[in-house]
Amino acid sequence: MARRRIGRFLCLAALLGTPPALAAPPVPNKGDSAWMLISTALVLLMSVPGLALFYGGLVRTKNMLSVLTQVFLIVSVAALIWVSFGYSLAFTEGGPLIGGFGKAFLRGVTADSTAATFSAGVVIPEFTYIAFQMTFACITPALIIGALAERVRFTPLMIFTVLWMVLVYLPIAHMVWYWDGPDAFITAAAKGRAGIEAANARAGLLFAAGALDFAGGTVVHINSGIAGLVGALILGPRVGFGREPMAPHSLTMTMIGASLLWVGWFGFNAGSNLEANGVAAFALLNTFVASAAGAVSWAVVEQLHSGKPSMLGGVSGAIAGLVAVTPACGFAGPMGSIMLGLAVSPICWCFVTRVKLWLRYDDALDAFGIHCVGGIVGALATAFLADPRLGGQGVADYLLKPGSIAFTYPGIGPQLLAQAKAVGVTLAWSGSVSALLLLAIKRTIGLRPGVEAEREGLDLTEHGERAYNY
Repeated sequence: MARRRIGRFLCLAALLGTPPALAAPPVPNKGDSAWMLISTALVLLMSVPGLALFYGGLVRTKNMLSVLTQVFLIVSVAALIWVSFGYSLAFTEGGPLIGGFGKAFLRGVTADSTAATFSAGVVIPEFTYIAFQMTFACITPALIIGALAERVRFTPLMIFTVLWMVLVYLPIAHMVWYWDGPDAFITAAAKGRAGIEAANARAGLLFAAGALDFAGGTVVHINSGIAGLVGALILGPRVGFGREPMAPHSLTMTMIGASLLWVGWFGFNAGSNLEANGVAAFALLNTFVASAAGAVSWAVVEQLHSGKPSMLGGVSGAIAGLVAVTPACGFAGPMGSIMLGLAVSPICWCFVTRVKLWLRYDDALDAFGIHCVGGIVGALATAFLADPRLGGQGVADYLLKPGSIAFTYPGIGPQLLAQAKAVGVTLAWSGSVSALLLLAIKRTIGLRPGVEAEREGLDLTEHGERAYNY
């Protein structure tokens, strides 16, 4: 795939030369800037209150407050890490696995600094880009809670979050999303093959390999989902798991949280285009219909299985559809996104209701069953759904015609190989490092509360207050 990129860029050098427009620094468009500020707020809405209420409603009454606190504080800790050194390590030049400290503590970033988008000569304010990417860094470790809920102590969880951000999230984000931007590649193309190879070598490992992840299928969902499974296995099941009822205490709150997630996801996916143009609208539409298809598909499965489609099943299917379309939303067509939503829910349903029971792991709120499994389905399906012969848009190549959109496609085989590589690297990196971190914390300060404290509930034993005073 890297060779295909190089070939395309060499053709550009012959066709375009060095564009004169690049002589003057581009200026951010106010429409793009406004859209990205709105998208940033929408993605934050996904974490607090969206994810907090979604997860909080799924636990028992005695643990509601603990989940709200965990999500809220993880978002806060991740934000501080991001502006201190996280942004620099994820989105500056360093190596194929991680960036450098050139912008640690946002050194050198001013109100006039700009960040590249995916179109030549189009930029947004760098502070806007920093804030937008920060919301992704905030929600990803918070998703892990879904697998660990009701049996993890607060302080060890916060220590794990800090270490996981540094050793897992930042490298994966750099590997998948970091590149020099279109202007730099056009300039490199004018220097021939050596220039393109040098530019491609500065990109993240998986980006250079041609992996497609429009909005975070690998970086966010597979990454957090596999960490959640590892955590669930290392923690062990909740006290009474499989013997006592552990029904959600407020499906009303879960529905509210899921609805906020759906709305916020438009910023998550469409905002990842970084510009307010047709591709952003395209990604938004795909996000809408994939989620709707996932909700319907899960309800149909429940209807066929038990004769009673549930509200919890409906919102679970909607989230599964959103997760699956996240890597594909800028590449697949609307009909392909519907098919993806219809297909992913039965797969996730099987993991949530069957595989989990067969293997007896306690993925409390199904972070692995929905986010990791759904993310894998979406990441691999992107290779098929992006194919123009199957209704996809192909891969957007903004370099072919600066200022407009042109699409190419390397073929299903090469693209599937690149997608599989991204999935495999994410599973291996996140799974192994997460396991090492959790085992180290478990054997030093411990991860779980005592049996009696767990039975009493984490609201009181960890935080000294209750969600409900009745």
